[in-house]
Amino acid sequence: MTLIVSLIASSTEIAAALGFEKQLVGRSHECDFPLSVKKLPVCTAPKFQTDGTSYEIDQRVKAILQEGLSVYRVDAKKLNELRPDVILTQSQCEVCAVSLKDVEEAVCELVSSHPQIVSLETNCLDDFWRDIRKVAAALKASDTAEELITSLKNRVAAIANKVEAVREPPLQKPTVACIEWIDPLMAAGNWMPELVEMAGGTNLFGQAGKHSPWMTWEELVKKDPDVIVVLPCGYDIQKTREEMPVLTQKKEWKKLKAVKNSHVFLTDGNQYFNRPGPRLVESLEILAEILHPSLFHFGHEGTGWQKLS
Repeated sequence: MTLIVSLIASSTEIAAALGFEKQLVGRSHECDFPLSVKKLPVCTAPKFQTDGTSYEIDQRVKAILQEGLSVYRVDAKKLNELRPDVILTQSQCEVCAVSLKDVEEAVCELVSSHPQIVSLETNCLDDFWRDIRKVAAALKASDTAEELITSLKNRVAAIANKVEAVREPPLQKPTVACIEWIDPLMAAGNWMPELVEMAGGTNLFGQAGKHSPWMTWEELVKKDPDVIVVLPCGYDIQKTREEMPVLTQKKEWKKLKAVKNSHVFLTDGNQYFNRPGPRLVESLEILAEILHPSLFHFGHEGTGWQKLS
């Protein structure tokens, strides 16, 4: 039996979706879905305090990076005890999770089982399908991967096709600003622009396949989006709501079109939008519900998203 340690939440979800949930023997500090993985030994930890405001967290992370250090630590001794055959990690973002370099250093230091390291790098949806296949190849489950990909793609296509089918009258596609960090402001890039377009919106900030860009308050005000979707990396809805005064107390806030029309939405970015795992499809469903409530109802309101007001 292949023993797996997953050091990023999205790859944990991919492994589980491929049918390997029971073969997971270790996880990262952020892996929490499926719920059963929370009982697994934790093999990573952040090197900074994770409490505080978004501004304080941003400053702590930047301070570590400026010293040329890694943001997270890997417990090499724990990995050695677990003796995994496969370790799943990522090389997409050194701020979001343990990096490939961190894992390679830990494995070289101690791990006697000589595990295969599988590093994922999802920058867009095409990368996501590739990464599922990459995990499956390491676990010798390529047929299962194709079945999973087909199922997920069918759900994605059903939403995109329904949006495109509305032609008379033509579907009004609202302009959308997706906020991935509140202070300082960051827009959502990578796969998010694709999801917005498929859900029937016009994405204003961030480019598909490219890292999430910083943006200024003045840029947000100037583009004056029809809809604002707030999905901070690592935050649930409650934490996001607590951070919103950073924006709502700005003098121009009430003049924004999205605010005047009550089209500001808070989401569980941590569980959905920030993770390039199988629940990207649920993320698309959430966006579809938000942007076109008369067309879509998947039941995510309340848990996956809420209105600000």
